[in-house]
Amino acid sequence: MQKAMTRPFRAFFNSAVCGLLLAGCGLFFTGCHNSQSACEPGEKSKALVSFDSVLNSLHWPKDIRANAFSGPALTPSPACLAVAPTGEVFVGVDMIGSLGKEPGKGMIMRLVDCNHDGIVDSHTVFAKVDNPRGIFSVGNRLFVLHTAFAKDSATGMDLVMFEDKDHDGIADGPPKTLIRHMSNPNYLKSRGTDHATNGIRMGIDGWIYIAVGDFGFHEAVGSDDSTLTMLGGGIVRVRPDGTEMEVYTHGLRNIYDVAIDPYMNIFTRDNTNDGGGWNIRFHHQIQTSEFGYPVLFQHFTDEIIPALADLGGGSGTGTLFMDDSTWPAAYNHVPMTADWGRSELYIHRLTPDSGSFTQQQEDFLALPQITDLDVDGSGCLYLSAWDGAGYSGDSSKGFVVRAVPANWVYKPFPDLAAASLPELESLLKSANGVARLHAQQALLQRPTTDATQAGWDVAADKSLPLYARVAGLYTYAQAAGESGIKNLVQLVSEEPMREFALRALADRKPFLKTVPIEPFLDGLKDTSRRVEIASIIGLGRLGRPEAATALLQIPVPASFVAPANGKEGPHATPNSAIIPPHLAVRALVSLNAVDACVAAIGTPHSTLALWALRYMHDPRAVNGLLAAYRTSTDKVLKGQILSTLARLYHEEAPYDGTWWWSTRPDSHGPYYQPIDWASSDTIKAFLMEEFKKSNAAGKKAFADLNGRLRLGIHPFGGDEEPVVIDKETKIDLEKIRNKKGQIGSSSIEDIMLAMAALKGNPDSGKVIFVRQGCVACHSIKKGELLKGPYMGQIGSIMSRKQIAESILQPSASIAQGFATNQVTTKDGKTLMGFVTEESSEKIVLRDITGAVHTIPMKDIQKREELKTSMMPTGMASALSYEEFASLITYLSQRKE
Repeated sequence: MQKAMTRPFRAFFNSAVCGLLLAGCGLFFTGCHNSQSACEPGEKSKALVSFDSVLNSLHWPKDIRANAFSGPALTPSPACLAVAPTGEVFVGVDMIGSLGKEPGKGMIMRLVDCNHDGIVDSHTVFAKVDNPRGIFSVGNRLFVLHTAFAKDSATGMDLVMFEDKDHDGIADGPPKTLIRHMSNPNYLKSRGTDHATNGIRMGIDGWIYIAVGDFGFHEAVGSDDSTLTMLGGGIVRVRPDGTEMEVYTHGLRNIYDVAIDPYMNIFTRDNTNDGGGWNIRFHHQIQTSEFGYPVLFQHFTDEIIPALADLGGGSGTGTLFMDDSTWPAAYNHVPMTADWGRSELYIHRLTPDSGSFTQQQEDFLALPQITDLDVDGSGCLYLSAWDGAGYSGDSSKGFVVRAVPANWVYKPFPDLAAASLPELESLLKSANGVARLHAQQALLQRPTTDATQAGWDVAADKSLPLYARVAGLYTYAQAAGESGIKNLVQLVSEEPMREFALRALADRKPFLKTVPIEPFLDGLKDTSRRVEIASIIGLGRLGRPEAATALLQIPVPASFVAPANGKEGPHATPNSAIIPPHLAVRALVSLNAVDACVAAIGTPHSTLALWALRYMHDPRAVNGLLAAYRTSTDKVLKGQILSTLARLYHEEAPYDGTWWWSTRPDSHGPYYQPIDWASSDTIKAFLMEEFKKSNAAGKKAFADLNGRLRLGIHPFGGDEEPVVIDKETKIDLEKIRNKKGQIGSSSIEDIMLAMAALKGNPDSGKVIFVRQGCVACHSIKKGELLKGPYMGQIGSIMSRKQIAESILQPSASIAQGFATNQVTTKDGKTLMGFVTEESSEKIVLRDITGAVHTIPMKDIQKREELKTSMMPTGMASALSYEEFASLITYLSQRKE
């Protein structure tokens, strides 16, 4: 499903810095100061002349105009980008890529179009950093997430903040480190950043949200010396000064970015196991949610928040929530998610669904291996494309595009540093999300009393749109701090603001001791599901044990059903009804409400209590469950209690950062690395006692339980051996290099790592080229019948790794002249192949067998260029690593 990228398009971008033809874009704010620095306009490169016609061959809406803004001369291998509200573009150049390991190949480039004609007029190397994976610009500050190195070896990933107070486009010295060790150094060293920590974005609540891949991290350190460990992927958030670091959601695989709307709904594009098809899952991220990857999302789906959709194969990268009134309504107020594997930017149409959403994905923009996107304060959208730069970066690949609606004319964004308080307050009410956020951040740099008053004035103004009032509320909450609690409680009484006031009240843990619990308890009974959800999350954060009784009253829907043993559950089917009890369980676990949950066993709230007790590895929980079992006469309840005790038999090993579950982890669950704990012997003795008393049907139930939960109690039967984790996996290539079918059962990243270590035998590769059928579609010698792309000189055009990637992902880099055309004739025939000749009267089509079809133009009913290559994926799946290495080595030596 990946998009085609023709060779002229690639050659075009390899030539020079690229420029945009459109005059500009924007939104004018009357009454505000505008910063107009000296400008020396640049000239459009001649290399851009042919670009518009090439761009038109890609899939773009007709009412969007796009042109190249920069090419590999300035921005090779762009992994991420961010745009200041005034239009300066910061591009993260990453020529290490996802699998490279040598430092000194990354930087942040700052590009300036001073007269807004779409051409880069000046550029600077803003800072030197390796593996930049997330950037965000606020005022004079630039936040960057990148890999840190010491003595040529990765030590983790850091979130840092650069400043440029003199506005010369170069960072003022070393950055301030906000978080250290934000990824697993062992796998950064052995693999690179392919599943590491990625994009960052600030919400209107002032937190920086960080997309964490499933490398996770061990003992990340914030600027306040707090530490945090996370096994697996999810979202972490932190204050802009590096304090109050905390996990926001958990159980994701390899997200690259977050999209945040004006009401703090967060959306991500994630995927599943490589062995499961790399299927994309689109998520609504609700605070404290557990999404279950890899141990719950298949066989314990009753315990997770499911994704909103399974969207098929792909590889998600940058995301953005478009919130700009100057954009056409069809493209506004929507999450936009980029997919590197599909070379596509998507729009997601959201429909509210009882506290969450359902969605419909739509194609929007095609861009070869798109990595990131961001929008400035005038509404100009910038997008970065990896464009075949490979898994280790390439100095000759990659570009940045600027896109705008067709009828835009540039209007300047105000100079926030020079703006008056009334002007900033006016911007806080804007229909432009970028303007609201940056006006807020500018206000927070002013005296506290001024920022507090401005925020409250907007929050309390009932005549304003809700998005403006929410921006005002969060501005007020940040400026006022603990002193603002009284006014926030006042806003809880107002229905439209209730949800957001509750969220703001429970937002900052240092202030929670003075926050009253009553508004949250009342909110549990609110008719608004969103208010109920905010109340549940807030009660978990407040940490008041007395909240447990109220939380236990949250009803559990009939959809709370575990999948049959060994069956995959609905992990990508929206289920809004499960959200309140799921969050209530997370809150009860946070409160460690053992006694309240035990007391609820056998009551109408027993289901939720037992659900929560599954995660409470506390001897009091075990003793309470045993006592309830022995006194109960209800067979169904006794079975539920026994299952809960069995679930508590093991716990997940504390994560020490010495292992990772790889790209295709065992997803059986419920634990990945189960270990015994203080009450394991007590639980085993009880289970054995009950097993011995069981009849045949009862023993079968114990066998099922043993298999489902991987208890490892062999007398029960039904055993499935748990995965044993090596401390740091050592790959013995001599043992595994000739195992048949390795290519089909491995991730692309793992294959590329192996290819770097294996040189292969070109003589064997020649045999494989014939045996695998490559010769049926590709000529290797001059004079042979031309069918698919000629391979006789491929080694002089592509590197060994590029050849490997083109075989593994044939649709990612379709060679010039070999895009697949499908022609339907008026008599109903369908022909597919390469166009080798075309005139006003006919086209000549050569199909994959080499047969030539001459089709008169007058006979054509429909003609389209397909997005996929005629070469099928999986051609090399049956090969071993050694065989594949031999094939690509043979091809790399073809240089006629």
